[in-house]
This record gives sequence, C-alpha cells and structure tokens, in this order.
Amino acid sequence: MTSREILERHQVWVYLTAVILGLVAGTLWPDAGYVTEALVWPVLALLLYATFTQMPLALVPAAFKDRRFLAAALVGNFAIIPVLVWVLVQFAPDDDALRLGLLLVLLVPCTDWFITFSQLGRGDATRATALTPVALVLQLLLLPGYLGLMADIDFASVFALADVWPALLVVLVPLVLAALTEVWARKNPDRERVVEHLGGWPVPLLAVVILLVATAHVGEVGETLQLLPIVVGIAVAFLASSLVIAKVLGVIGRLPASQGRTLAFSLGTRNSFIVLPFALSLPAGWEVAAIVIVMQSLVELFGMVFYLWFVPRVLFRDPAPLPLRDRHS
Repeated sequence: MTSREILERHQVWVYLTAVILGLVAGTLWPDAGYVTEALVWPVLALLLYATFTQMPLALVPAAFKDRRFLAAALVGNFAIIPVLVWVLVQFAPDDDALRLGLLLVLLVPCTDWFITFSQLGRGDATRATALTPVALVLQLLLLPGYLGLMADIDFASVFALADVWPALLVVLVPLVLAALTEVWARKNPDRERVVEHLGGWPVPLLAVVILLVATAHVGEVGETLQLLPIVVGIAVAFLASSLVIAKVLGVIGRLPASQGRTLAFSLGTRNSFIVLPFALSLPAGWEVAAIVIVMQSLVELFGMVFYLWFVPRVLFRDPAPLPLRDRHS
C-alpha cells in the first residue's frame, strides 16, 4: 500500500489531529492567528490546484454518455438535495451566519474526496471521476441562485465584490492552472507522472488548511461550542437522508450496485473547501460561517466511515449469484 493510500484510508484521523493541534496552538499563541489567517489563502489555493489536477476535464464528454447515472446524480445533487437542505436549515437557530455556513457547505456536492470514498466503498471510480468536473461547474453557476432563494440576508453587504474577489481567485486560478497542467501533461509519460504525484498532496494540504483555520479562529470556536450539537445534528440528518435519496434514485434509475454506491457517496459528500474561501472572505461578525463549514466537514468524514461499511454491504449490495442449476438453464 502506497503512502497516498495510507493517508486516504486514515484521513479522518489526520484531519482530527490537525484540528486539535490548531486549537492548542491558537490557545498557546493567540497572536499566531494573524499569521495563520494570512497563510490559509496560499495553502488553500495550492490544495485546490492539486485537487483539480486529479479531475480530468477531458472526461466531461464521457460523463454525458451514461445518461441514467448522470441524470440520477444531477437530479439528486441539484434538485432534491437543495430542497432537503432548505428543510434542514429551518431547524437551525435564527442566526444568519450559522444558516449561511450550513447553506454554503450543504448545497455543493464534493469534487475531491468523493472519488476516494467511492473507490474505497466499491463504487464506480470511473463514473465518479467523469462526474466531478460537471458537478463543479454546475455548483459554481447555481450556488448564487440557491443562496438568493434560501438565505434571508442582504447580499450586497455580506458578499461585497471587494471582499469576495480574493475568494473567487483562490478557486478560479487553480482551476485554470489545473486545466493548463492537464494539457501540458497530455501524451507525455514523465509529465503525467508529475500530475500523478500531485494526487498525494490533497490530504496533507487539507490537514494544513484545517490546522491554520483552527489556529486563526480558536476564539470563535470557543464562543460557538454551543452550536456544535446543532451542526452535528443537521449534518447527521443530512447524511442519513442522502442515503434514502440515493436508494430511491438508484431504484428508479435501475442503476447497477457499483453506480448506486457512487451515487450515495456523491450525495453524501459536500465540497467544504471550495466554499471555505467565500466564508473566510465574509466581513467581521460572520466568522461563524467558516467554523460551521469546518465542523460539518469533520462530521461528514466520520459519517463516511459508516458509509464505507453500510453502502456496499447494506444499501447497494452486489446481487446474489444464481444457484448452479439456474446458470445452466
């Protein structure tokens, strides 16, 4: 087993360790928050670049060939899940920053560790890989509309262009560079190996991002601990509901077991660190949104441990082999 595979299998504990170390560092050295908050942006950009390089944009046309799986994934992620998120957010306290954090993180399907968990959970990694670029483009286009419908806030004051443009650059520049890297590496084995090595970066880089965020916002974490049961409850309800939705869509679409598993992981995982830059760019008083995103991502990671057992063994089991006499009939 390679070091990358070891990290991916144990990433939950890597991230939890990063949170603990960040909280301890922020408590012992309160002034470190100014430095770590500045460091979050370049590390986050590097994380997104490494992640996007593993998302072959050339597979976008292939994603449209399997219409049943694509339809189930898109309807689930962009029609049914938004309704579920709106319902769940109604159970949250009437706190704009809290609700915005929940909306930001729960409305966008994952485009990074979703592939890893699909593979570990005996899903169809090829279809997972082909789906990710489509899901990324759609979520970036649709998220403003979802927020406009569901968030009862003054967007002009919260998402001021002067504050948001760094977050846009942190997402868009790595995406463009990753696309250029894909072109650069095409049909050159040495360059393809360079890109393959970049696949080992996301887990450690994500751990560094979590550590930096925890260090920079340890004060807000302490002040918002009372929100933890709320965020955990909504995140767990989301994970459980996603399993039901995946099963229903899998049955309606008559998806084979491997594709059903991929669908379950797609609906259950969210794109925490695509939306984190936007949460970090919010004005003073909205820090809770970023804390909520980090909290949700940790709950999700523990949820994925359960998914890895439940999805292939219970939700989408392989069909039982026919008895020997039936095989020859």
